[in-house]
Amino acid sequence: MKKVLCMVLALLMSLLAVGTASADSADKPYAGTEIVVFNWYDYIDPSVIDMFTEETGITVKYANFTNNEEMYTKLTANPGAYDVIVPSDYIIERMIAGDALLKLDPALMPNIAGLCDWVKTPAYDPTGEYSVPYMWGTLGILYNTTMVDEPITHWAQLFDTKYANNVIMMDSYRDTLGLVLKMLGYSMNERSEEALGEARDVLIKQKQDGIVKAYQLDETKDKMIAGEAALAVVYSGDALYAMEGSEDLAYVVPMEGSNIWLDGMCIPKESKNPEAAMVFIDYMCRPDIARMNMDYIWYSTPIQAVIDGMSEEESSNATLNPPQDVIDRCEFFNDVGEDVYLYEEIWSEVRLAR
Repeated sequence: MKKVLCMVLALLMSLLAVGTASADSADKPYAGTEIVVFNWYDYIDPSVIDMFTEETGITVKYANFTNNEEMYTKLTANPGAYDVIVPSDYIIERMIAGDALLKLDPALMPNIAGLCDWVKTPAYDPTGEYSVPYMWGTLGILYNTTMVDEPITHWAQLFDTKYANNVIMMDSYRDTLGLVLKMLGYSMNERSEEALGEARDVLIKQKQDGIVKAYQLDETKDKMIAGEAALAVVYSGDALYAMEGSEDLAYVVPMEGSNIWLDGMCIPKESKNPEAAMVFIDYMCRPDIARMNMDYIWYSTPIQAVIDGMSEEESSNATLNPPQDVIDRCEFFNDVGEDVYLYEEIWSEVRLAR
């Protein structure tokens, strides 16, 4: 009898284990899968990744890039290495044209229904089939109010010799050449050699006048908190982060206008785990997760429920939520096609200038 009871108990325990495993399998159909997410530095709340793995059983290997061009180069060299990428609008446009992105399956991403209307079918992805907006923001000037003696309102102030060795420029040729083009009265998407040559000459003179302290990206916000420069070109989220760290800092989108951008989540066509990648993208669009990421990285969210739940202080923050007059004088970057080589050549001349 004891043997029979032991056998019955063992059978019951086995059936219970099978039932539990079946339930887990139903709740976590992609458990045990690993995806590689290729994203900007400091651009996700690390706890979100842990929560995602715990809830789905999908392991995330997280890799970083510092600018769009680095991301594009690495992906082109090894297209099957990544499952989720987070490029900006003009790179998404380039990749769609190059048939490098997978079409997304809305059935696996119910949370994308919560996107703001204006981001659902952007110009760079007019059908909304290849990307899901992650964050958006502006490009502007972060400045130390104790180190300037005038209102900062124009791009031209970055080139004033009174700020010698006190200006941090952005190590990104589309942003840096773009702001100079805007200052000169051109579109930030200008492709003529004459206009780009003018922008090059302005930037070289800025270097030769000793105005540029450094060309950099992610380090800038902490350097500005430390009071290491008077002016810096930054993205709006980095400006918010820095202003939280120092009450001496302020941010402005210059009167000439600037870049307004969207970063989107995409899946390369060569992804090894596309369905699990879509589960990840959908998770990023869940309102509670989108709110966590917004709070961590300081950028503007495209999730309507998060926007609706903002405090009055957040809603009125012009850096987080630019007013319409600021948006109206900004423009999106477009893919410049083959002329990207002209941009790269001119940027090389700027960086090598002495």
